[in-house]
Amino acid sequence: MRHTPLAVALFALLASPAIAHAADRTEDADPPATPIDLDKVEVVGQRYLPDYATRKTRSATKTDTPLLDVPQAVTVVTDKLVADQAMTSLSDAFRYMPGVGLAQGEGNRDTPVLRGNSSTADFFVDGIRDDVQYIRDTYNLERVEALKGPNALVFGRGGSGGVVNRVTRQADGQSHRAASLQVGSGDRRRGTLDYGDGIGDGGAGFRINAVYEDSASFRDGYSVERYGINPTFGFDIAPGTRVELSYEHFHDERVADRGVPSLDGRPVDTDPSTFFGNPDESPVEATVDAFDAVLTHAFGEHLQLRNHFRYADYDKFYQNVFPGAVDAATQTVAISAYNNTTARRNLFNQTDLVWETTTGAIRHTVLAGAEFGRQVTDNQRMTGYFGAPGSTTTSIRVTLASPTTSEIPLFRPSATDADNHGVAKVAAVYLQDQVEFSPEWQAILGLRYDDFRVDLRNNRTGATVSSEDGLLSPRAGLVYKPLDRVSLYASYSMAYQPRAGEQLASLTASNAALDPETFRNREIGAKWDIRPDLQASLAVYRLDRGNVAVTDPADATRMILVDGQSTEGVELGIAGRITESWQVMGGYAYQDGEITTTQSATAVAGNRLAQLPRHSASLWNRYDVNAAFGVGLGIIHRGAIYANVDNLVTLPAFTRFDGAVYWTLNPSVQLQLNIENLGNKRYFASAHSNNNLSPGTPRSAWLTMNVHF
Repeated sequence: MRHTPLAVALFALLASPAIAHAADRTEDADPPATPIDLDKVEVVGQRYLPDYATRKTRSATKTDTPLLDVPQAVTVVTDKLVADQAMTSLSDAFRYMPGVGLAQGEGNRDTPVLRGNSSTADFFVDGIRDDVQYIRDTYNLERVEALKGPNALVFGRGGSGGVVNRVTRQADGQSHRAASLQVGSGDRRRGTLDYGDGIGDGGAGFRINAVYEDSASFRDGYSVERYGINPTFGFDIAPGTRVELSYEHFHDERVADRGVPSLDGRPVDTDPSTFFGNPDESPVEATVDAFDAVLTHAFGEHLQLRNHFRYADYDKFYQNVFPGAVDAATQTVAISAYNNTTARRNLFNQTDLVWETTTGAIRHTVLAGAEFGRQVTDNQRMTGYFGAPGSTTTSIRVTLASPTTSEIPLFRPSATDADNHGVAKVAAVYLQDQVEFSPEWQAILGLRYDDFRVDLRNNRTGATVSSEDGLLSPRAGLVYKPLDRVSLYASYSMAYQPRAGEQLASLTASNAALDPETFRNREIGAKWDIRPDLQASLAVYRLDRGNVAVTDPADATRMILVDGQSTEGVELGIAGRITESWQVMGGYAYQDGEITTTQSATAVAGNRLAQLPRHSASLWNRYDVNAAFGVGLGIIHRGAIYANVDNLVTLPAFTRFDGAVYWTLNPSVQLQLNIENLGNKRYFASAHSNNNLSPGTPRSAWLTMNVHF
């Protein structure tokens, strides 16, 4: 067997008994000679959850279902792993989700790549759409879930390769007293708070999560400042009836960093800190104000109603002065600029009725539901011009030796820049039955219908265009459990992407009448609860994209629909405790995706999909050496990827190691030191295009003090 660095590293991590993180424990003591009656025992909730494994999810089926019984690949990153690795954004969590990659997103938005499909909109909060382009924080997370493959029955349109759902912390009537302070490399300065308590004896309570961060990074001129607060309230208004209220205000300001350009098919050879463009003229601002109200009512032991209402107001602005192509002869690079403003108001309401019943020996969990939504979006883009007012020069050239410029562009709309007002409306109904034929056999069958309509007005010309789609989304899965803790499954699911696109601004007169794009996923897999707190999973899938619109080769005035791409893959995942002291989280993915029909001069049949590594793997370990001390060690490997579908620029493969040390001073205070990129490996983490390539972080360290009070 060939001993690759990845194989050797994985073996070493699994074989070592001295890895991971010290859990809070009390000192061993001799038991008292006689029992002691305690007047009161108070359990204080803490920021840190005990495990990396999650046994159940509601997100995949809209019912509380064990992961073992979900016929679909689902990866969950818990609050515990977020804390142990000092994660601050979703991109940190994606590293430990098999089959989930990360694109650059032009330095201003989250952009996961799920099974070969990149997305800036397939995000949800507690099951409700959160689709504006911004960078999300982890401060109020209970867990983040990646549900792989199309999920239209539960989540509606989009979700071509999967969706990312954030489950937030809620008031639960318990006491929560936790705070953290973090400082380190890149002038990172960050603090969080998790404070809550019960009210009375009826299960009512409140909880407040908050964050403030003011940091820089290894990149010249980069900075980020963000803050958020998320109070929640929960109370019973009658027996069997509960109301949960939540409000979040979140604000993020940063520099749009689009990395470095390429030369001769590779990223340019420059110091990782070098900024191409003008960081002072590349601001990003995103503000989110969101209100959620959830009402649950139990009509009896087997019938429950749940209604979730969400209103969210988003304001997003970004401006970037960024690199383009390199001229090898002159050793110069083109610098261009533009800005974009988006305002969106989302209003959604979901109503679910869950009924548990039996027909003879067969048990049913029936879900019937409806979703109604309205999204109003205003979007405007302006081009940057260099020179005197009125100039038509849209780019300048700088040298590779000195690519950071102080040139300040002037912004005004070009003849083709977007200036749109759009209204999207959805009315959906869905029906699902989870059938248990016997202890060994289960099935899930469901169907959703969406009436999805978009009206778009071009403010520059006054022209309007509309579309109306009826989306019928099936889902079917079969589960066989040869043992109580082992399941084998097969599933089929389907989703659509309407012509308005994931950001609701791609509708034109030429494509409005075309059928939506389709995504069909076929998957088989296995799940194994090796022990109650250790889970393993395997999924094998094929995902096909159809109804891709291309110009008719025989008639340039019309568009035709063709099959667009296909992705096949294998995903392996593991999460939980190997022993009482040793926890792990990670997985491996093999992915093979290609363009199946030529769509343009760059998207040619046979080309590999952009930003899709053939092999990727990650594994984090935490080992409790004793009650006060622990260490962590992790590995992240990503195979080589193409930056674009033209396959002209390659980001080389890399393997990176991370570490951590944990010291519990007393039950109330813990210190942890996280070190990223222990070997100071030079690599490129992500891309947006052939000339927007993000350098990976050099060796960095952050010290965190966690306090429980």
